[in-house]
Amino acid sequence: MAMVCLTDFEEYAKEHLSKTTWDYYAAGADECCTRDDNLLAYKRIRLRPRILRDVSVSDTRTTVQGTEISFPVGIAPTAFHCLAWHEGEVATARATEALNTCYITSTYSTCSVEEIVAAAPSGYRWFQLYVYRDRKLSEQIVHRVEGLGYKALVLTVDVPYTGKRRNDIRNQFKLPPHLKVKNFDGVFQQEAAAPEEYGIPANTLDPSISWKDVYWLQSITRLPIIIKGILTKEDAELAVEHGVQGIVVSNHGGRQLDGGPASIDALTEIVDTVQGRIEIYVDGGIRTGSDVLKALALGAKCVFIGRPAVWGLAYKGEEGVREVLQILNDEFRLSMALSGCRNVAEINRNLIQFSKL
Repeated sequence: MAMVCLTDFEEYAKEHLSKTTWDYYAAGADECCTRDDNLLAYKRIRLRPRILRDVSVSDTRTTVQGTEISFPVGIAPTAFHCLAWHEGEVATARATEALNTCYITSTYSTCSVEEIVAAAPSGYRWFQLYVYRDRKLSEQIVHRVEGLGYKALVLTVDVPYTGKRRNDIRNQFKLPPHLKVKNFDGVFQQEAAAPEEYGIPANTLDPSISWKDVYWLQSITRLPIIIKGILTKEDAELAVEHGVQGIVVSNHGGRQLDGGPASIDALTEIVDTVQGRIEIYVDGGIRTGSDVLKALALGAKCVFIGRPAVWGLAYKGEEGVREVLQILNDEFRLSMALSGCRNVAEINRNLIQFSKL
């Protein structure tokens, strides 16, 4: 079957993954209102295309944190890629290296940060980080990834506690015995009998995390810090005041607080507040090239995809992720041209029909 759009990969993954694995990847919190609204919000946005602009040559390249990537779509941090494909994150890393874009590696990877670097040595990578009750755990992984050449830290701030994902509870989701959170291999052995949550002992995440931890992180690393999980202008302003280098506007794929805004709906107020002082990215709900165009028109520097990368893995490993990225790149290039944009610098808010928002 020819894979024409990202939905084709979704259908394939749903058909071929086990129910428990599919439910884990698909899960939203509670009634999944926010998860579903992430998608619907893009469909509510209308474009104002300009014509007769000579779009015979187009250029999708952009930069993130000063590094050039081939198009403004990266891979968001998602956990447990080995559940979808035996090579897991190693395959994801090779695919993003091949397409010259950014891969945010999850703390909850089923391959280690070292294995990922070895598989795709020239890939451009950031590392997604949680703050743990045991700060030494966080500190050790920060120093590991800094030494390995990861280019930024993406601090996830919307998980003081894990959201209630009903199907995971019903399925009693656990990693199969042959898989583990590789970055913490051996760390928790002494507590083997303790209750587990998503591959590590329950209560490992620190709910006391606050803005002072951003300063703490800055004190132990020279890497740029990007905060993921901001949805309001107030927190965006605080992020800038605390000297971070970027924001990922994100509701965690609708997996944390149900009833919050779609991430694309939160983007505008954050862009307006930040006023170009730091880069703004967005994830959640991107399924087509025109979604990418809409996000950039509303002020995102780059977008990140989560679930579609996992669907690509489920379809054909590295090749599947490459196909997902290539389809988005081709669709984005076409949407740009049909809107009268020759390069990303020409994409701006004039493309958006606000009366329909």
